[in-house]
Amino acid sequence: MELRVLKYFLMAAREENITKAANLLHITQPTLSRQLMQLEEELGVKLFHRGKYHIVLTDEGMLLRRRAQEMIELEEKTKREFSKDEAQLAGEIAIGCGETRNMTFLSKKMAEFRRLHPLVHYDIYSATADDIKERMEKGILDIALLMEPVDIGKYEFVRMPQREHWGALVCADSPLADKETLSPDDLAGQPIIIAKRESVQNELANWFGDTYDKMEIAATYNLILNAANMVRNGVGAALCFQMDNRYGDLRFIPLRPRLETGAVLAWKKNQTFSETSSQFIQFIKNSF
Repeated sequence: MELRVLKYFLMAAREENITKAANLLHITQPTLSRQLMQLEEELGVKLFHRGKYHIVLTDEGMLLRRRAQEMIELEEKTKREFSKDEAQLAGEIAIGCGETRNMTFLSKKMAEFRRLHPLVHYDIYSATADDIKERMEKGILDIALLMEPVDIGKYEFVRMPQREHWGALVCADSPLADKETLSPDDLAGQPIIIAKRESVQNELANWFGDTYDKMEIAATYNLILNAANMVRNGVGAALCFQMDNRYGDLRFIPLRPRLETGAVLAWKKNQTFSETSSQFIQFIKNSF
């Protein structure tokens, strides 16, 4: 399976039209059709439903699209790591980040490191800890800023300095908005929006105790921006960290009893990193 052919496949999947894809790839339509059919024969599956004017991915095609995108990203990352000026430290450091105020600490360290090595640049991927760990295992990310609870048995890590405080994001006109803190009983019977990660839901279930069975879970989320939008439009109150974001017509109210979460900056044990990533990791270690 050649990367060149996977790039052809991704273009065809994006355009949903063989002729358009071939034009963008600067090859003939019969050549592209032949390459895609050979790819199907190699994999032993049908990748497209072919119509008269357009093509649509099959389930197997959608799976290959995800895998092909990951393979192309890894290829491009590898090329960038080896494209450097021997006289100066250069290249890309790929970092996965959860939503946490500890990103402020990390951003300052990134800026300090770049002042020492101005040819270094960063590729930031924002997602949940589970998504980030998956990309770490595939070699797409070098380092991860992970919110606990998270299994870090396979990683080296440093613990970040700031702990996150949980609360509820509510509309300013909500009956909950006048409260200084929110207890499990305050939230019972209220529609709530909670994080999608199972491990986080378990932490919240422990905080709610027996009240958890009475909770009305209206929606789940992975990043807070869309959760805030749902709060604003009446879906429910979002359980989340206290962030530095300003949401205008929304109010953050801390939980009572207090619920806190830590964060770690992690990287895979015994992995061979580029010189740039290795020096950045050592720079972070020295910061602690």
